[in-house]
Amino acid sequence: MMALASVTLALPFEGRWLVQNSPARRVPSHGVDVLGQRYAIDFVAVDDRDRTADRRDWRTVVATEPASRFVAFGMPILAPVDGVVIAVHDGEPDHDARRSQLALVGYIAGQSARLRAGPAAVAGNHVILRDGRSGACVALVHLRAGSLRVRIGDRVTTGAVLAECGNSGNSTQPHVHVQAMDSDDLRSARGVPIRFSRYRQWHRGGRDIRDVDAGIPEDGAIVASLAPRA
Repeated sequence: MMALASVTLALPFEGRWLVQNSPARRVPSHGVDVLGQRYAIDFVAVDDRDRTADRRDWRTVVATEPASRFVAFGMPILAPVDGVVIAVHDGEPDHDARRSQLALVGYIAGQSARLRAGPAAVAGNHVILRDGRSGACVALVHLRAGSLRVRIGDRVTTGAVLAECGNSGNSTQPHVHVQAMDSDDLRSARGVPIRFSRYRQWHRGGRDIRDVDAGIPEDGAIVASLAPRA
């Protein structure tokens, strides 16, 4: 199979989102090179105080937390390219979130079992698009159960609402995981490098603000979309 060059995407959301596990920091970005996620990136929505959740209490320290506490949960997830829907999966539950180190122990112990269970157990609810420009397959992962608005064969344009952000699959708190691949078969797909167009990036506290025409968001930065050029 011919290797694909990098794919340019729009950010698949509105508002401000925190960047995690960026390929700008390391490759493979998630520490493993399976399920097509070599160049994957995660985004977690934040509020105007740069918080990912609306509170911290005893549950944050020693237990799990309702996914509804988190800014990202239920936020619209948008098509990052013009293309065709080539795969959808729904029906995986949204889990409680885990910020507590104690709560993470059981989660980490279950990693191998989720991998053995197959891609759906890891990706959760997801949509895969065929990018009309490059031909790459673009996956948006960990979507909210019952929120998918598209079906296989639908043509979508950049910015169309695909679903809502959730906490399904291999996810510790609500976020959207984005990756490009050379196949829609997650078991055999190879990751394709990605970059994003027209975004503003800044670090917490408002330092080092810059507008980017095309690039890879930095790990730990906050990003928001800029309007397309006229």
